[in-house]
Amino acid sequence: METRACLVIFVTAIVAAIFRPPVGAAETNAPFGDVFTKSCPDNDFKTSQDGKIWNISLNKQGGCGFMTKERYRFGWFSMRIKAVGGDSAGVVTTYFMCSENAAGPERDEVDIEFLGNRTGQPYLVQTNVYKNGTGGREMRHALWFDPTHDFHTYSFLWNNHQLVIFVDKVPIRVYKNANYTNNFFPNEKPMYLFSSIWDAEDWATRGGADKTDWSKSPFVSSYTDFTADGCRWEDPFPACVSNTADNWWDQYDTWHLSDDQKKDYAWVQRNLVVYDYCKDTKRYTTLPEECWISPWE
Repeated sequence: METRACLVIFVTAIVAAIFRPPVGAAETNAPFGDVFTKSCPDNDFKTSQDGKIWNISLNKQGGCGFMTKERYRFGWFSMRIKAVGGDSAGVVTTYFMCSENAAGPERDEVDIEFLGNRTGQPYLVQTNVYKNGTGGREMRHALWFDPTHDFHTYSFLWNNHQLVIFVDKVPIRVYKNANYTNNFFPNEKPMYLFSSIWDAEDWATRGGADKTDWSKSPFVSSYTDFTADGCRWEDPFPACVSNTADNWWDQYDTWHLSDDQKKDYAWVQRNLVVYDYCKDTKRYTTLPEECWISPWE
């Protein structure tokens, strides 16, 4: 445990030093209602006194969620999140991008999902990618911290070359664009940013073995410091509106991992991956074609 803790400190320090959005990346300080719309009763949505922290809750009557008013095609999208503490078995907290405001059959989607746990058990993060309604690209990771104790930063870097999911600036998943016709990379549809909390007791914790204990409700997850710096979509044609003139998130240096990011990503692969669909040969007798694309190039 001491060795792992030292590695964590080293990885986090290195990444924080070498990977930050440049000055000008648009951190949203506007009131919640200027940026998002919510889909739940007022009693399931609370804000801090200064309005900068947004708390959404789940009870037996239903959950809560919110989404951006804008759609984006490529960019950097980040949120600081504190997951549900205590006995949260069956509860899923999400931060994700989706091309539709409902789970439509032709949607593109990229998910970060916090899978609740029984008290004292490890919290897992599941990520997934959909294109044109087809998913099945799940990965699960352990984290090097307890995501319920404090806020941590979860981010998407999305351009036409790669999609990278970061946790506190550490790359945990790299999904590359193969650049050919039958490619599974979601690069054609603009997407909203969403957050939600909902009941998934049929699968979320130990495959559905641990059910939601409603006596512990309401379950509350918290969000703050949303950042969006990307190509804002405007029908009928897209228009890139960014606070940086050169769109830093689509420059050569963001088309692949840096040398230091590769070291951090390798550490994650060795220590934190719990499930990778690209290694599940029982589920896929023929692995999806993107599994053969190197994340290192």
